[in-house]
Amino acid sequence: MNSITPFPQPRSAPEQVAFHRTELSEILSLYGRMVAAGEWRDYGISTLRDVAVFSVFRRTAENPLYRIEKRPKLRNRQGQYAVIGMDGQILKRGHDLKTVLRVLDRKLIRAVE
Repeated sequence: MNSITPFPQPRSAPEQVAFHRTELSEILSLYGRMVAAGEWRDYGISTLRDVAVFSVFRRTAENPLYRIEKRPKLRNRQGQYAVIGMDGQILKRGHDLKTVLRVLDRKLIRAVE
């Protein structure tokens, strides 16, 4: 009798973390206000295995000014959302994206002369 060789099972693609439509709506709303104020000019989105990152740039060829990260593994700890500055310092972390993004909204408010 011939032995039957089974086909190898296809590896499932590694799941990627991504921003949900409502999360992107919040982020892009802030982004639009900052572009209108002349503070930001470009952005990039990265979806990786453990983290989704929305990077904000003043100019295209620079390092990002801010990174908005979503790490679902930290959901039950410090919160899955974080805003990280250019130097790598965590500016705000929490469970609610809207409250985390307020740290960047404050940068928009300036004294009027």
